[in-house]
Amino acid sequence: MKEQTFTITSSDGVHARPATVLVQNAGKYQSDINLHYKEKAVNLKSIMGIMSLGIPAGAEIKITAEGDDEQEAIDHMSTTMKNEGLGE
Repeated sequence: MKEQTFTITSSDGVHARPATVLVQNAGKYQSDINLHYKEKAVNLKSIMGIMSLGIPAGAEIKITAEGDDEQEAIDHMSTTMKNEGLGE
């Protein structure tokens, strides 16, 4: 399993538009990709799961990937987080 931690830098937190981009990008991979916030983990391929967390600005999240393409998936999700101005 691969994982990476991010701090949300977007002043709006993780709202619908960037969440949709994350879901679309996560869907390109075979690996199980999850987003962890506080004590909860949701499937990063589920827009409803992500939105249910209500992740605010300044929050610390972790993205994990497990599967055949886990390293590629984590690298891509990290790039997506930065490109969308969501976190670093």
